[in-house]
Amino acid sequence: MPIRELKSASREEHQAALLKLLTEFDRVCLLIGVKYQLFAGTLLGAVRHKGFIPWDDDLDILMMREDYDRFLREADKYLDTNVFFLQKEFSEHWPMFFSKLRLNRTACIEKYRPKDPLVHQGIYIDIFPCDDAKASVFGKKMQFLSSKVVIAKSLYRRGYETKSAKKKLFMAFCKLLPMKPFLKIAKSGKKNGKELHSFFAAARSYSKNVYPRELLEKTVLGEFEGGNYPIPTDYDTLLKTLYGEYMVLPNPEEREKKQHAIFVDTENSYEKYLDLVKELEFDVLTESIR
Repeated sequence: MPIRELKSASREEHQAALLKLLTEFDRVCLLIGVKYQLFAGTLLGAVRHKGFIPWDDDLDILMMREDYDRFLREADKYLDTNVFFLQKEFSEHWPMFFSKLRLNRTACIEKYRPKDPLVHQGIYIDIFPCDDAKASVFGKKMQFLSSKVVIAKSLYRRGYETKSAKKKLFMAFCKLLPMKPFLKIAKSGKKNGKELHSFFAAARSYSKNVYPRELLEKTVLGEFEGGNYPIPTDYDTLLKTLYGEYMVLPNPEEREKKQHAIFVDTENSYEKYLDLVKELEFDVLTESIR
C-alpha cells in the first residue's frame, strides 16, 4: 500500500508530540543557559491562537548564532537520548544548514525522497540560527546570495526534487561551488551591529529576513498551548514583516500548502516505512526544504 494511503496520526496527536519536543527543548535551554524564541508560524500561532495554528504540522525555533552553537555543543549532555535525537546541521546523515530535535520511535514522512537512507525521519521541531547582518546593503545582499548557494547545495545532498527548470539549473551550478566560503560570508556579519538576518530560516525573500537587532533580541514570555515560552517583545512588527495582516485567516487552499508531512506515526519508528518512502511518486513531492 502506498504510504500516503496509510492511516496517519491525527493533527492533534502530531501537535501533542511537537509540544513534548518543545517542552524538552525549553528545559535543556534553561539548563544550558541559552536563549531562543518561537518564530515564524509558531510565533503566529502563539499570538493569534495562543497555541498551534490549527492546521499547522511543524514548530519553528529561532536562536542567535552564539546560543545556537552552544546548544548544539552541549545539549546532548542533558537530553534523554533514548527519547530524543538532536539532528545537528551539516552532520552525518543530515547535510542541511539548520538543526532539528526529533522524537525517537516516531515517523514523520515528508514529501521528498531522502538520498541518505539513514537519515532520521522522526517527528521534529526546527531550530534555526539567526546571524549578524553586514552594515552595508551590498554586504547584506552578498550574505543573502551566499545563503542561497549554501541552501541549494544542502538541498541537493538531501534529495530535493523540483519541476522548476530555473531551480534545477541553479542547483546544478551550485553543485560546482565550494560550500565553506559561501557559508562563511553568510554567517560573518557586523558583530553587535544594528541588524540581524534569518536567511537560514528558510528565507525566500531578502526583505522579510533582515531585522533591527532589538526586534529579535528583546523577548517576553507568551502563551502557547497552556505554557509560556519566549516570543519577541515587539511581535506585532515582526509578524507584519513576515505575513502582513497576520490576524486574517488564510483560505482553505493556502492552509493545505502549509503542511509538510504526508504521513505521521506517533507510536512506530520511521524505519518501519523506509521501503514505502522509496516508492513515493514525484507528483506528491513539494518545494518544502524542511
